[in-house]
Amino acid sequence: MPFFSLFTFTTLVHVLIIIGISIRIIQVRLPVATSLAWLLLVFFLPVAGTIGYLVFGEKRLGRKFTERSQAIKGRYDNWLSGLPNEIRSDLQRLSPQARSLSRLAETTVNIPALSGNRLQLLEAAEPILRSIINDIDRAEKFCHLEFYIWTEGGMADEVGAALLRAAGRGVTCRVLLDAIGSAGFSKGHLLAQLKNGGIEVAFALPVSALSVFKVRPDLRLHRKIVVIDDTAGYTGSFNLVDPRFFKQDAGVGAWVDAMVRLEGPAVPALNALFKWDWEVETGRDLDAKAESGAPSADLRTGETDVQVIPSGPGKTGNNIYQLLLLSIYSARREINMTTPYFVPDEAVSTALLTAAERGVNVTVIMPQRNDSRLVHYTCRSYFDDMLSAGIRIFGFKDGLLHTKSVVVDGQVALFGSVNLDVRSFWLDFEVTLGVYDPDFAKQLLALQDKYIEDSIPVDLQTWQQRPGKERFIENLARLASPLL
Repeated sequence: MPFFSLFTFTTLVHVLIIIGISIRIIQVRLPVATSLAWLLLVFFLPVAGTIGYLVFGEKRLGRKFTERSQAIKGRYDNWLSGLPNEIRSDLQRLSPQARSLSRLAETTVNIPALSGNRLQLLEAAEPILRSIINDIDRAEKFCHLEFYIWTEGGMADEVGAALLRAAGRGVTCRVLLDAIGSAGFSKGHLLAQLKNGGIEVAFALPVSALSVFKVRPDLRLHRKIVVIDDTAGYTGSFNLVDPRFFKQDAGVGAWVDAMVRLEGPAVPALNALFKWDWEVETGRDLDAKAESGAPSADLRTGETDVQVIPSGPGKTGNNIYQLLLLSIYSARREINMTTPYFVPDEAVSTALLTAAERGVNVTVIMPQRNDSRLVHYTCRSYFDDMLSAGIRIFGFKDGLLHTKSVVVDGQVALFGSVNLDVRSFWLDFEVTLGVYDPDFAKQLLALQDKYIEDSIPVDLQTWQQRPGKERFIENLARLASPLL
């Protein structure tokens, strides 16, 4: 083929690729910033950009996931609609902020706020693991565990031993793990022991070379859930790891997490979420009423109103994103946040800046050092605007602060697995507790104050004197934020 003809053919293919993928990007209607980022990438690097978009550009969960979700949706909706009125929260008793958040959450995910719960905030790995082990040892019917990461070593192995003891006395034990987050666990010795001991183990959202163009590989199951006999439940930021043995070579110190232990009507709702995830992943039918029955007033153990709020790239859409925005805009006095990854999009960033500028005291606590260099620089790119608006930023120096929490006006708390970044808003399957109780909010604020004591405040004047090279790296990293 003559050079001119080869050049003409290559140019034509180049143009056709750009036009074809650009049309697809426009039709899908991604967030504007994300669409522009992909369009630029495809224009300047058409082959790499096209491959990247086909693998990571759209939230494809696959035909099997979609069909299973549709098949069980009616059954779970019926279960939720049958929840008795005596355990549903009386919205008129809630604060105006809690009432608005609860209504929005119920509209988007069909799970109401439930009253009569008792919550215990667990602030460190050892008490978290010890409490889970103790509850497993008391189990009589079932143990359901769902985690993004399970890593062998230390007290995490003791959880496995407790499950084996439970299975040995006839308790049904199921474990659902993310296939990427727990990839190391899938190759370890403990997995074989669990299976040989009669424990059902499944890995969610597996990835292979053949599946990447059918199922987006970075859509992950990021939830952390433990439910024992529908009498005790746990959720929060804690992966099933012993921090003494987890990512010791990352150079960020031990991971610092918190979990909530629940008793009351919210526990079966948390268990229903586990069952949904299990059925969608395995195809094995778990009737929502099996093993435990429907929640009743008999489960009431306290006075706290709690709402289980799942989110992710499936049917729940952008509900946690909406809830976060509503919580920020509803604040009147203060907003206190902890997050390991602070990469807000334009809307969340604007909401925080607006809150600060109308007199709300906004505090953000995050790790001083992060396990991702790209995220580290992207987080820092927001500091100029935030500090200038009067937002207080603290860098936690005693490890990688991994707790995800939001407290608004000392009245409402959002607590769970959601990071303040685009990935958690749009791409990962997460779970959040909406806790509408000033006493719990006070406990969470006290924990955040402890984090602040071990943190270094970011000073605006000092920050503005950092080298220009750092500014450039931060701003360059920020360009990738819509794709993180």
